[in-house]
Amino acid sequence: MVLLSGVVVAGIPQLDTGSQAGADADAFDDVERVQKAQYAQSQFGGSDDGPDRSFEAVYVRDDDGNVLSKSSLLAGLRYQRTIRENETIDAALHDDGVTGLSNLVAKRAAGSPNASFDEQIRALEGATPAEVERLVGRTLSNDPRALRYLPADHGRNETTATDRRLLVAFDADAGNGTVDNATAALYHSASERSAAGFFVVNSAAMRDARSHFFGEMVELVVPAALAFILVVLGFAYRDLVDVVVGMVGVALSVVWMFGLLGWLGVAAGMTSIIPVVLVAGLSIDYGFHVFNRYREQRGEAEAIREPMRRGVSLVATALVLVTVTAAIGFLANLSNPLPLIRDLGVSITLGVVSALLIFLTVVPALKIEVDGLLERAGIDRHKRALGHGRYLRPALTKAVTVARRAAPAVLVLTLVVGSAGGVAWADLDEESYQQNDGVVAEWKQELPDPIGWDPHPVPERSQHVDEVYQPASAEAATQEPILIEGEVTSDDTLEDLRRGVDYIDEQGLVVDRADTPGVRSPVTAMQSVAARNDSFAAVLDDADTDGDGVPDRNLEGVYDAFYAADSEVASSVIERDDGEYESLLVTLSLDADYADASDVVPELAEGADRMADGDDRTATVVGNLAVNDAVLGEVVGGILTTMVLALAAITLTLAAVFEYMHGSATLGLVVSVPIALVLGLVIGGMAVLSIPLTLLTALLMSLVIGLGVDYNIHVGDRFADERRAGAGTFEALEAAVTGTGGALLGSTLTSAGAFATIALVPHPQLQSFGAIVVVAMTTAFAMSVLVLPSLLTLWDRYVPASVATAATPAEIPQD
Repeated sequence: MVLLSGVVVAGIPQLDTGSQAGADADAFDDVERVQKAQYAQSQFGGSDDGPDRSFEAVYVRDDDGNVLSKSSLLAGLRYQRTIRENETIDAALHDDGVTGLSNLVAKRAAGSPNASFDEQIRALEGATPAEVERLVGRTLSNDPRALRYLPADHGRNETTATDRRLLVAFDADAGNGTVDNATAALYHSASERSAAGFFVVNSAAMRDARSHFFGEMVELVVPAALAFILVVLGFAYRDLVDVVVGMVGVALSVVWMFGLLGWLGVAAGMTSIIPVVLVAGLSIDYGFHVFNRYREQRGEAEAIREPMRRGVSLVATALVLVTVTAAIGFLANLSNPLPLIRDLGVSITLGVVSALLIFLTVVPALKIEVDGLLERAGIDRHKRALGHGRYLRPALTKAVTVARRAAPAVLVLTLVVGSAGGVAWADLDEESYQQNDGVVAEWKQELPDPIGWDPHPVPERSQHVDEVYQPASAEAATQEPILIEGEVTSDDTLEDLRRGVDYIDEQGLVVDRADTPGVRSPVTAMQSVAARNDSFAAVLDDADTDGDGVPDRNLEGVYDAFYAADSEVASSVIERDDGEYESLLVTLSLDADYADASDVVPELAEGADRMADGDDRTATVVGNLAVNDAVLGEVVGGILTTMVLALAAITLTLAAVFEYMHGSATLGLVVSVPIALVLGLVIGGMAVLSIPLTLLTALLMSLVIGLGVDYNIHVGDRFADERRAGAGTFEALEAAVTGTGGALLGSTLTSAGAFATIALVPHPQLQSFGAIVVVAMTTAFAMSVLVLPSLLTLWDRYVPASVATAATPAEIPQD
């Protein structure tokens, strides 16, 4: 195994740590919104004339001061000089360069809209603070460009503000590498002036924040998780040697997983953290069962090797069955269209298989060698199994007492609670992801270094920017198209289109600034062409019977004239095929992002409904927000299907294996019942804890099956072994609950405790992940030692010839 481990570990350098984002190209082709989006792209997205520039914003913030003061505006101009003198930034600058409110005010101070940059600085330096304040007022009142640099709610008569921004225009033709380097340089230059309130939230800032977050997470969570695991292992094993041997097996299992991923070419970028934690938890569980059964088997006068052989032989069948059924639950994700989820299922499966091999070979062999060496040195290695202690044994045997006295009541109560939890599935909120707000509890920040959390400013700044500003330009805003198909030449088409746009605008979603049009539609495109083409303007005016600027008759003739006036503009909003008009496109620039999708998409759909006309004319939102919302629904529905199929496959597998091993397929069916109950309780726990369904949490729901199956198999297999050896029903239950249940308790404490430390991480996604796994493991343990004994009691009571048993000794006659 050492030699084989060397071969496996050689695969680690080949590990693919690339991105796993995105989905298969044809994975969602049957989703209507995806189909419509692809159609809209094919008909209206063919132009190669994209924007020739992109904007990066540099923000200035002073919560206790005035960023429109003379000193702040001058600081802005001097910062612009620094940018212009930076060769990396200058190489990517567009001809529009760097602009801000300070430039507009300084040009007024200089008395010329064409004042050079040096003239602007000299003019502003020579003005008094009172004069600058008057210039700011006149600029805001008379220059429509001014509000572009200020918060969305800033009024034209306000001469003070706590926030403003500069806009840096980068040349789109400069090349990605050049622009990326300039973006990083912009971040560093703003960071150097953070004391003056300058900051950016661009891609370079986000990368730095993610790197910082990962480092802080490792420093805070890993020590806490390791300390908790070691404390619980110390309590469970009460032996340092067993703790060390067990942790060697855990480390080997994780290393094997990564080695196999490397050899098989499975990506491990985003999936690295989750499989490590899950496989470590399951490995610890395997170790508990191997060591606990060995301790139970070893008599006072016995040597080491023979009881280890018996213990491993007894526990091996259960571990193999656990591995197979858990793999079914994890590999069920291969049907998922997201590579991230498929790779995660494969990674965990490889890790579980690795743990099985390690804990049935390396760990027992190492245990024999170490214990043999210590006993030869005169150190006694007899240890009591967890679950047989003075305090724990009475507590665990109460579950057997409950099963003896009230098994039907336990079954009914559990079914009611589990069903109630399952019903809560429909009420769970759906979100694309849970956004980090950057808030960190003070006590986490006050912990001693290095474990104290040092919050990074970017998350809070990003949220502040989202709340305060509108996008810098239409190109920078979220673009959400609406595709109108069917009868698009009827007289009321464009009127209905306007009503739909007005509804969406009334919800405050559309970017609303004079310099940034928030809507591009057939109507706005026609109006722009009419402004420079008198003959088309006449056609447009003749088709508008009510004078509201929207044609409401002879639309086919209007479309013909539109194409004749400017076919390029017309084809960007109206589809014509062989002289027939097939569809229209409305594109909205939204003051929203992906975090708002669950609230924004229903409003967009409501506006689209106002553009439709029954079956004659349809309107579909086909932008990224709407498509992602539809895909999330498909993923959630797909995972629900995956869970049902995985449960069915595991149930059939357990029935077949228990029929082969113990002569009873019905026992396998009984053992599988708690898995479904665990699933229901986890869903109920999500509802109680207000955990939404995201791509990550929906994925974890399918993994719950792989986690929940473990504990029940161990108890069910141990019960069958004891019954087959001739023990009575409750004697067998007591052996299963105290012996195997003790190992399960240790496993639950270590795994759930380690995952609970993830709650220390100030990010809702990770907190949700940790909470779901903790709920899954604790409920799985509760089902195995509190509910499964009652199910086994009823099964043994009512199923004839329930399990093949050995001959029992003749009873002694009683007087």
